[in-house]
Amino acid sequence: MAVLVLGGAGYIGSHTVYALIEKKRDVVIADNLQTGHLEAVHPEARFYKGDIRDKAFLDELFKKERIEAVIHFAASSLVGESMSEPLKYYDNNIYGTMVLLKSMVENGIDKIVFSSTAAVYGEPEHVPITEDDVTRPTNTYGETKLSMEKMFKWVGNAHGLRFVSLRYFNACGAHIGGSIGEAHSPETHLIPLILQVPNGQRPAIGIFGDDYATRDGTCVRDYIHVSDLADAHILAVDYLLQGGASDIFNLGNGVGYTVKEVIDTARSVTGHPIPAVLSERRAGDPAQLVASSEKAKRTLGWKPRFYELDKIVGTAWNWHKSHPNGFDK
Repeated sequence: MAVLVLGGAGYIGSHTVYALIEKKRDVVIADNLQTGHLEAVHPEARFYKGDIRDKAFLDELFKKERIEAVIHFAASSLVGESMSEPLKYYDNNIYGTMVLLKSMVENGIDKIVFSSTAAVYGEPEHVPITEDDVTRPTNTYGETKLSMEKMFKWVGNAHGLRFVSLRYFNACGAHIGGSIGEAHSPETHLIPLILQVPNGQRPAIGIFGDDYATRDGTCVRDYIHVSDLADAHILAVDYLLQGGASDIFNLGNGVGYTVKEVIDTARSVTGHPIPAVLSERRAGDPAQLVASSEKAKRTLGWKPRFYELDKIVGTAWNWHKSHPNGFDK
């Protein structure tokens, strides 16, 4: 029996596939390569190019492969784009998931692990954020992810589907071996943007506001290594395979770092001065986003391995300095 990884050519999906293969699991990947990279596909996984909005494609895949569980990464995920192109996010994220679940139900596949996001919480009422906190998304991306979670719940009630939703915070870093890493276009994540400076791809890194109520005035975020995220997805699959009930878990380090602290760490790791330019706050940026992951540790047995910021940034730098243009030759 195989695990199907939807979006397995993307950033977190490809790292999860590598981790599954390292654990000797049988892996099938489906990806439309809209934002994924064929070069990130593990050679030992069976790859199918296709879109989750194409039910005939999914039905054929489910009939051809013996799938015991699905890990769902196939979604659009840019906050800014979601606000300017909301219908794209409703189409790809919500409609795509509806088609996927219809095919799963018809083909008797009843276990799915979902890549969700801290964006479902919106502006937090307190820190650290727990799974019981209010979900009040402030952007279309977070709204669609929350709607997808609710879809799993109601389909589960009607058809016996069991799901785990993993709400994670700032994914970062790269595979320890340096063979795969983060390659987005456009890039919106802080650490790869910072590392473009020592790579000679931008003159300086921008800081949006230094007047927040934090220890140095810049925003605080919880950075979680991509390989730790991969481990959590595999533990969630095993939890479901062992009969676990549907549930939702936060994934983060539980430690917040300011923007200035991340820049200082990158300066130390790269040996580059990395100039920073201060500008006005961005609308909608919460001052602090830090997760409580105690539930995932307690229930799934999850133990993050990369909790020191310099090690996280070090794996990212190892990837970016040898792949300054991502997977492009």
